Amino acid sequence: MNEQRIGLGVDLHRFAQDATDRQLVLGGVTFPDERPLIGHSDADAVAHAIGDAILGAGGLGDLGTHFPDTDSKWHGADSLELLAACIGLVTKDGWKLVNADCTIITETPKIAPVREEMIERLSRAAGGPVHVKATRPEGLGTLGRVEGVACLAVVLLGR
Repeated sequence: MNEQRIGLGVDLHRFAQDATDRQLVLGGVTFPDERPLIGHSDADAVAHAIGDAILGAGGLGDLGTHFPDTDSKWHGADSLELLAACIGLVTKDGWKLVNADCTIITETPKIAPVREEMIERLSRAAGGPVHVKATRPEGLGTLGRVEGVACLAVVLLGR
């Protein structure tokens, strides 16, 4: 690989306040006993941050450019499929994922018990190694309330 590029992705979603017909999904893993996130697709902030980083590294815009929330066909979409589509877009330009690293910022749910499953699912969808870790915001937010989930991702592409 003679050429390499990095990309940075950031995504955040608020927790739904009311009961909804969706479940919380992070890194392709479903958390059935947790409040879901608000979003047009399945609101998987982890997959979204990695997808944005991939598109940024490839110079191809962002998720909203390719999968706009104004298009009903993306309503409830599986974000692992969107992530795979992002890799497909950069692959057309000759890029390959070298690696991705993502930090999830959340009080809840606990990530450690499913971290390896997330890594496996994200790596499969992205076609290369994806690492996941988590940190807690330690009570930051409005009056200490837990408001949602934020994710930061960095990606290295090569060709």
